[in-house]
Amino acid sequence: MALVTALVNERPVVIFSKSSCCMCYTIRTLISSFGANPTVYEVDEHPQGKQIEKELKGLGCKPSVPAVFIGEELIGGANEIMSLHLKGQLVPLLLNANAIWL
Repeated sequence: MALVTALVNERPVVIFSKSSCCMCYTIRTLISSFGANPTVYEVDEHPQGKQIEKELKGLGCKPSVPAVFIGEELIGGANEIMSLHLKGQLVPLLLNANAIWL
């Protein structure tokens, strides 16, 4: 878990993605639409992508992408992010992580 932890450390929003994944693109677009500038790691293009994917699966991400971290905390994948958005809880998470300002 050390590699994933190092990559998400001190960044308000990190998304682990794959360049060909439409749900990854959707989640990235949704989070960006609120004014956040997420750090995105394309696992299929990253030199240590296989290790990242292994660590994400070890954290319980199934499928491994998209995996969204807000405020250094694993929030989850597309289902969790969309659920938070529909409940009106995504924007407060982004605000608390200083990823967006109103």
